[in-house]
Amino acid sequence: MRRVLILGGTAEARALAAELSGELSGELSGGGVHVVSSLAGRVSNPRLPVGEVREGGFGGADGLAAWLAAERIDALVDATHPFAARMTASAAEAAARTGVPLLVLRRPGWREGPGDTWRRVPSLHAAAAQLDGPVRVFLTTGRRSLPVFTGLAGVWLLARSVDPPEPPVPDNVHVVLDRGPYTVEGERALIREHRLDVLVTKDSGGPMTTAKLVAARELGLPVIMVDRPPLPGGIRLVETVAEAAAWAQG
Repeated sequence: MRRVLILGGTAEARALAAELSGELSGELSGGGVHVVSSLAGRVSNPRLPVGEVREGGFGGADGLAAWLAAERIDALVDATHPFAARMTASAAEAAARTGVPLLVLRRPGWREGPGDTWRRVPSLHAAAAQLDGPVRVFLTTGRRSLPVFTGLAGVWLLARSVDPPEPPVPDNVHVVLDRGPYTVEGERALIREHRLDVLVTKDSGGPMTTAKLVAARELGLPVIMVDRPPLPGGIRLVETVAEAAAWAQG
């Protein structure tokens, strides 16, 4: 039976696991695909995919390469978050060492449309450098990025994340714990309630969190958009679950 490892706790990773697990009906006849989904374990109470699930890191490229060989993995799909650059680099190195074919599945990024006022920047630090107080910021770049934006003079932050950030949280930061999908109505209400001036976000793509961009457009908020990190060279990239499923099935 073909063995496929899927990296990532994204919606695309879960959809791919579900698509490939439909092939398990062939297990009794010796065909089909056995899917293992790997979650990094950075989010408490994650949404679990169907099939076998492995939680926790591998210990970098060395650990992943050893695991791929020990588990006789036939194909590796990196369906991690578009900003999980370290995991993607480890996957590329481990695949190169072991000869296991690697595919990267990434949802398309967002594109600026009529009425949008976006400023694209290459990094979180570049985004922070754009904030000139006094300003009230809607920050949706994840709890781990919060230290980059704290300590900025005149900057007040509404920081939204799935899990709480590591304490202590500065006095000028108000944390909202929530998980998408979000609604445009809810995002408009949040922006108005906290009198927010600018949205800072990462180009994660996908429909689950686009409501904030629509609300920002409707309310005239500028958006500082952090671009995705580049992929390692020589890696095949697809943008749909269907393409990834066809490749993984061999």
